[in-house]
Amino acid sequence: MFQDRRVYHLSHIDLDGYSCQLLTSYIFKEIVYLNSNYGKEITARVNEIFEDLKKVPTDKKIFILITDLNLAEKEAIYLESKIEESSHNIHIQLLDHHITGEDVAQSFNWYYLNDGKSATLITYEFIKKNFGFSSDIDKELEKFVYSVNALDIWIKEEEENFEFGKVMMRMISSARELNKFMFQPEDNSYKLQILKEAMKIYSSEIENKNIYLDDNIHQIKKSFFKRDRDDTIDNLLTEYIVSLLTKRKEELTIYYKGHKGLLTYMLGNTSILGNGFLVKNRDFHFFFDISGKGNISLRADGEIDVALMAKEISGGGGHRNASGGKIRNFKEQFHYSKVKESVQNILKEKEYSTNFLK
Repeated sequence: MFQDRRVYHLSHIDLDGYSCQLLTSYIFKEIVYLNSNYGKEITARVNEIFEDLKKVPTDKKIFILITDLNLAEKEAIYLESKIEESSHNIHIQLLDHHITGEDVAQSFNWYYLNDGKSATLITYEFIKKNFGFSSDIDKELEKFVYSVNALDIWIKEEEENFEFGKVMMRMISSARELNKFMFQPEDNSYKLQILKEAMKIYSSEIENKNIYLDDNIHQIKKSFFKRDRDDTIDNLLTEYIVSLLTKRKEELTIYYKGHKGLLTYMLGNTSILGNGFLVKNRDFHFFFDISGKGNISLRADGEIDVALMAKEISGGGGHRNASGGKIRNFKEQFHYSKVKESVQNILKEKEYSTNFLK
């Protein structure tokens, strides 16, 4: 029915949301995954879909699937307006279980709501009815789905399903190694891979599967970041992220007084990642990370005094090669390009005579 279409699958950022996306990974060949929390981020992700569509030929059929997200009426109206404006042939389907969306569900025929099941179970039944899973994976998926379902709608009577679901929930909620704002595709791939590993365990003959998964979460996570060598997860993760930043460095470049820097958004761990990037990329002289609340963390290679830089742009300070502060009135963004535009404008405004050179 829709396997030949380009699919945009927008889902929530918890176990139920990512599990819905795991299911579609077995069906669609051309799929873009997006993840969102509630509030303004939903509209930002919808805009991201339609911005991407500008690069897609208009004769390509499109399927937008939204799971485990309760849209407000204004969000649903906005989505419909974007579809009407588009030149593409777009099919839309929303699958959710939050009762707060009941009124909106009654107003839009593409909005399916069932508050007695998890979004994962609803998505599983939708896919099975319309497409069908291959027989070699269906049994594994079914066991996995009912474990997520038992946990998500709190069916403690299904003790084995419930306990395994609890461990998977913690595994996903603690999978913060990658930042979805900086590395959306990689973060999504990471979470889907560790869910697949959990699914294999649950369909195996291992006894006390919930305890076995609990004991092996570290190794499951670590396996994603391994390439051709073993090391601590901190070192593997640093190497992985620095590699991603290096591949995208032209897109992430900012300038201050003619000096080249790299801007990241809500990345964290700036001491290790910032220094790691600057060592690998000698043509960059500073590393700038900013949080959603405007907190900044700066690192430098000795060619620019970021303590003075932090003082002038945020009233902060620190050391010559490591400093921080907070930019007042910084507005949280949900797309990196908006963050870069805002920060670069701030840096341009603060370029004055103070000598930051070595």
